[in-house]
Amino acid sequence: MSSIVECVPNISEGRDLAKINRIAGAVKSVPGVRLLDVDPNADYHRAVITYAGAPDACVEATFRLTAAAFAEIDMRTHQGGHPRSGAVDVAPFVPVREITMAQCAELARQYGRRVGNELGVPVYLYEAAAARPERQNLAKVRKGEYEALEAKLRLPEWTPDFGPTTFVAQSGCVITGARFFLVAYNVNLRTADLELTEDIALHVREMGWPMTDTSGQALLSATGKKVFIPGPLRQVKGMGVYLDNDRFCQVSMNLTNYLVTAPHTAFEQVAFEARGRGVEVSGSEVVGLIPLEALLLAAEYYVWREKLSRPKDERAAVALVQERLALSAFRAFDPDTKIIEYALHG
Repeated sequence: MSSIVECVPNISEGRDLAKINRIAGAVKSVPGVRLLDVDPNADYHRAVITYAGAPDACVEATFRLTAAAFAEIDMRTHQGGHPRSGAVDVAPFVPVREITMAQCAELARQYGRRVGNELGVPVYLYEAAAARPERQNLAKVRKGEYEALEAKLRLPEWTPDFGPTTFVAQSGCVITGARFFLVAYNVNLRTADLELTEDIALHVREMGWPMTDTSGQALLSATGKKVFIPGPLRQVKGMGVYLDNDRFCQVSMNLTNYLVTAPHTAFEQVAFEARGRGVEVSGSEVVGLIPLEALLLAAEYYVWREKLSRPKDERAAVALVQERLALSAFRAFDPDTKIIEYALHG
């Protein structure tokens, strides 16, 4: 059985479909790689591009995609609802079959070295590929986003892992690494109240919400940092987002380990917090692809909770989850293209 790696670059273009398709098309030029999904979001001004294949081929495909994105995207004019630091904001390598996390970390280094040397753009490593412990967390590496990058590059502690220390205004920087399968999962709310939605996000994510004193001021630690009360969902990052085009809000989450917090757990917790604030959940969506196992875990949960008969087969279990999580309420959820095992064999 041959090794398979998944790559999920997030590019800072979510509105110009012709441009997105040209960038994603660079992947198709590499033998041994299969383009699985292209998921643009106009409000985030961002697209998630998913493909999988042989390890070396995935490094080549990601490099070609990056070169194409640098030619098409100008960060000097970019504004969107999602944090970002560059035209190719983040490019993770994910082990799928017959390959270790350490080997995927080495693929990220190969890719990052080429981007730095051949394309002349600063590159940072994160998660399993991080060269320093303080760079493991993507949010910390991305802190300040594109607008803070020029000043950040002057600081010794933020010397890039590869490439120049000079600011490349058109492209920003690239953050690459190796990680477990991340599920990008959004829960939609029947409200346009962004402040309320952000409050819900704070009360479900692992980092939690700032502790305040009796006057409402944020409490600070001895080192001057905000003190947070942890939220209930482990291995979950979250924020509130208002969708301009669709005029509702969603709690946008990254589930960094679906075996610790599965999508159905995140959905139910957001629904609980929303009900407490008088708001209804209107559905949810998977951005990019999701492992079959994550959905089968959800099926087991709803069968147990509702004392249902067991689904007759795997497809019926997926259909049950699709209905309970209202995965098609906003954008259509096609199991054959959104579940990675089905997409790879389609």
